[in-house]
Formats: sequence, structure tokens, C-alpha cells
Amino acid sequence: MSELRTSLGIALCALALAACSGGADIGQSCDTVGSADECVTNAICTDEPGGNVCAEVCMEDTDCDAAYFCDSVPGASEDTCQVRR
Repeated sequence: MSELRTSLGIALCALALAACSGGADIGQSCDTVGSADECVTNAICTDEPGGNVCAEVCMEDTDCDAAYFCDSVPGASEDTCQVRR
């Protein structure tokens, strides 16, 4: 019985850790513009017309989908794909 409790406890801790790791996916909301810590790898929190969202890091316009362009983000050293306005 003790082994079952230990195994269950370890499984629950692993599940909780997995749920809290990473960050918001591209297109999901975030709080701090310029922060990469809130978003998944290769994404930065970017100010968009509908609010702050995690946006994909880019080096040039061709890195982005047709509806987006590569532009700077205040407080970030990298650019992101942003909605064409």
C-alpha cells in the first residue's frame, strides 16, 4: 500500500510539473510585452490590436505567414510576426 501511495504521489507531482512548464502558445494571451518567459520557445509577448499575445520570433517577413510581417517588439531583442495593419 505504501508503494502505491508513493507511486501515485510521484505521478501527481509529474503531472502538475508538466502542466505548469512551458508557456502560452503562439496566439494565446500574455501579460508583459517583450517577455519571452511567458510564451513557448521561440515566441515573445507582443502587443497586437486585440491585446497582448505570444507571437512567433522572426528575422524577416518571409519567416511569417502572409497576413503577418516581421517587426520589432518594445523591450525585446528579437522581432516577431505581427498582424499586418
